[in-house]
Formats: sequence, C-alpha cells, structure tokens
Amino acid sequence: MRIVVDRDKCTGLGMCEAEAPDLFEVQDDGSLKVLNEQPGDGQREEAEAAVMSCPTEALTLVED
Repeated sequence: MRIVVDRDKCTGLGMCEAEAPDLFEVQDDGSLKVLNEQPGDGQREEAEAAVMSCPTEALTLVED
C-alpha cells in the first residue's frame, strides 16, 4: 500500500494528521509531509481513516 497526495487539492487543514499523526505532518507553511509513504498492514486502519477524513479528497491509497 502506498499513500498518494494530490498536491493541487491539498489545503493543509490537518485532518489527516489528526487521524494518523504517525503518517502525516502539516508543515509551518501549510504543506503536507507524508512521514511514511508505504505504511505496513499494521497502519492500514489509520491510513484509511486519514484518507476518509480529508475534506478535499487529496489523499488516496494505492495497492502495490
């Protein structure tokens, strides 16, 4: 599984960081940093919650 961010859609609201702080961090400039682009199965639920919480639909999970 891989996390993909559509940078054109991301507004840096931080909902993903609130759901999955081990995977996402909003930087001081409002940009999103993905801390782990390929989380393991143990973080699947957390990653899915972050994707679902994104109000701009900027996040997707891609199965490798």
